[in-house]
Amino acid sequence: MRIEPMLTTEQINDLHRLYWSDHWPIRKIERHLHMGWDTIKKYLDMPAQTPAGRPRSSKLDPYKAVIAELLEKDPSASAAVIGQRLRPLGYTGGGSILRQYVHEVRPQLKPQRAFVRMEPKPGERFEADWGHFDSLDYQGDQRKLYAFALVDGHSRMQYLEFTHSQSFETFVRCHVHAFQKLNGIAREIWYDNLATAVAEHDGRLVRFNPRFLAFAREFNFYPRACNQASGWEKGKVERGGVGYVRQNFWPLRDFLDLHDVNRQAREWLDQIANRRLHSETRERPIDRFQPDALRCLPAITPDYRDTVEALVHKDMRLQFDGNRYCVPHRFAGRRLTLKADSSSVTIYDRVHEIVSYARSWRRGQTFGAERFEAELAEFRPAARRSRAQDRLFAFLDGLCSKAALEAYLRDIADSDRSLSRQITELLELIRQYGPDAVAGAIEKAAIARAFGADYVANILRQQQCPRREQPPLRLRDPRLNELATDPLSLLAYDAFILQSEKESNDTPGTETPRSESDGHEPPSGDDPL
Repeated sequence: MRIEPMLTTEQINDLHRLYWSDHWPIRKIERHLHMGWDTIKKYLDMPAQTPAGRPRSSKLDPYKAVIAELLEKDPSASAAVIGQRLRPLGYTGGGSILRQYVHEVRPQLKPQRAFVRMEPKPGERFEADWGHFDSLDYQGDQRKLYAFALVDGHSRMQYLEFTHSQSFETFVRCHVHAFQKLNGIAREIWYDNLATAVAEHDGRLVRFNPRFLAFAREFNFYPRACNQASGWEKGKVERGGVGYVRQNFWPLRDFLDLHDVNRQAREWLDQIANRRLHSETRERPIDRFQPDALRCLPAITPDYRDTVEALVHKDMRLQFDGNRYCVPHRFAGRRLTLKADSSSVTIYDRVHEIVSYARSWRRGQTFGAERFEAELAEFRPAARRSRAQDRLFAFLDGLCSKAALEAYLRDIADSDRSLSRQITELLELIRQYGPDAVAGAIEKAAIARAFGADYVANILRQQQCPRREQPPLRLRDPRLNELATDPLSLLAYDAFILQSEKESNDTPGTETPRSESDGHEPPSGDDPL
């Protein structure tokens, strides 16, 4: 008969520590303690003994306070995440003892319902879900934060994108980004009862959102809805997607804004999540993933940005998502199309882009006001008149005296004519006849004291566009054909008109109509003056 050895209290406690705390297999304990299998099983079934001396220290002991602090900050933090925080502090112990300790100091999870595990084939199935992750602060303005997760059922390859909205446009836009990242689409995509996808669910009968069905047809996949209260049917995204993100990415991180969250999420996916050894498949998702088995993306990707029609107010602003965006003043009072995604806000006049801004999630801001208010100021009458005068002086510089030109413009202003309109007409004459001809005509008009662009125009027409004479008519009586008249001098007629106006102005109570540039000109023999 084999006699089993009697163990000391210290040996029994070492046995229990190696098996229960350090998770050593029994065969390893056999070799380490030089005990038989039956002996080890016998004493493992017995309670541990109270140690007679000083308890043995553990590599974890100096870090237990840190672990408690981390769990107090986020009770959902996994042992793996806590281990990532302890390594820089000098912890060199194993993961088993850490997991055991974290399990002991944290409340036990509720037991889960049993289910049959399904393993999809490559390219057969994606699973998608939303998750709520608290909120982000934008200088006192809180924005709710959501996570869209999509997992390949075969490889556990994962896509993750954070948003501030769960709108339909955001939902399908996240799908498109996931398809582009994974370079393909599975035959089926499974969903829980998301309002953006499932319009009605009665037992096993499902009615999908018509807009979502159109999106599924566009990208050539079949939507599938889980049975109600049956989240395990898409457990790969429940546990390996949103749940895995909640335990292994979210805890103990700080974020600046939505862009920073997604930047850290992409780094985490590429460096950790999709490169870890998966506990179920015993393979890395990136190695198990087969993109060739997926369906191809459509040749043209539709525009799934948030789209609204907005009225441009008199202050050149239109409102969207709590902010104001400015457009050029010529669009005031019109309705324009605004399209937005997570990174930009673009405003269109039908299909033509007007202006684009970087998306800001802080509310109560105004964008583009300084730029477009400055442009408006340039188009105000006073500013327009000043620019027009500068252009006129620039064109006529060196061709006529600046003092004489300023005097001529003052006389025009004294004649109660619109100075800005007269300057505009002079600039148009420069365009038609050239600066040299206009400078000469202004000098002649000033000498004749004819103040106005219409007088300058009349002089130019007489100088450069003389009247074409028609051939005389041939009459039957030859004597009538020999009759001739002396041609009249138009300059003499002009002097007569100017003298008449002067005499009328000098006579009290007499007013002579003044020629204006609105088409009411004094009569003349051949050409208007």
